[in-house]
Amino acid sequence: MRVEKGQVRAPEIGRVWLNSPPLSFRQLRGRVVLVNFWDYTCLNCIRTLPYVQAWHERYREKNLTVIGVHTPEFTFAQYESNVERGIREFGLTYPVVVDSNREIWKAFANRYWPTKYLLDKDGYLRYGHFGEGGYGECEQVIQELIHEIDPGVALPEIMEPLREEDHPGAVCYRPSGELYLGHRRGRIGNEGGFKEDEVADYEFDGKLEENLFYASGRWASTGEYFEAAGEGPHILKLKYEASAVNLVMAAPRGASAVVQVLQDGRPLARSQATKDIRFRNSGGTSESCVVVDSARMYALVDNHEFGEHELELVCDPGIAAFAFTFTGCVDPVASALHATSSAEL
Repeated sequence: MRVEKGQVRAPEIGRVWLNSPPLSFRQLRGRVVLVNFWDYTCLNCIRTLPYVQAWHERYREKNLTVIGVHTPEFTFAQYESNVERGIREFGLTYPVVVDSNREIWKAFANRYWPTKYLLDKDGYLRYGHFGEGGYGECEQVIQELIHEIDPGVALPEIMEPLREEDHPGAVCYRPSGELYLGHRRGRIGNEGGFKEDEVADYEFDGKLEENLFYASGRWASTGEYFEAAGEGPHILKLKYEASAVNLVMAAPRGASAVVQVLQDGRPLARSQATKDIRFRNSGGTSESCVVVDSARMYALVDNHEFGEHELELVCDPGIAAFAFTFTGCVDPVASALHATSSAEL
């Protein structure tokens, strides 16, 4: 989305800054400014961050300032310590302003995570892009605005895509939609629905439908999350269509808790494991698990190819589950290699 020059000027808001002393758009006049709204638990934001970091490294000496505006989706993401941990985990070195009260979000009338805005040397909004993608176009506008400051500056070629699935020719299917587990926005398939703001027993033993989750055991239902409460098994099930699955989780009652992950009734194969999956032996059988030791998004399954599956999570007491997200893009080459290696096994 390009904006005509001289129409909208950016607001002056922001108190808590990380990676930088406090900045203002006024003091940055004369430079191009990239404003990136993000949340460290948001899948689409996480996938955008490598491009934003790369632009910071490529153009910071050529009159570009990158500012990350961290506006939290969940309450725990308001805390500066959690944001700082996210910044370290993703290797971000550009300035980040903490927007826990959504002041900057509201001032920009923003509605989406992630969103990138570009301001010109006079502080006027010249470009916006909502969601993932558009990386080549955004970098092209960055270069155009830098050339308005210094027409003779030497700039590099537009970057090649940083991931295989971002290249032309990658196949993107429509995955299952984001699925919240808090009763404010969540969709539960159990008969009777949520027992809102209560600790209650849930039962389910039937056919799964897509775009719903199902619970068994004792759970506490809050507006933001669904928490395993008390003793006994705590099980979440869902049917999905995607190549990969993620879940935002926390363990607010202790230092850590474990979630056992099963797909289509079986533990994950090592070829389906993500960086967050651990394997352990239990009674002579291998179990695929995630250790939840901080409040963040955990990658549960990576099938490398798009398909329909049933996911089952067996949760320790104290696990708080916030939202499932799903990936639908597949790199044809990687998918073919995966299929070949799986056949060889």
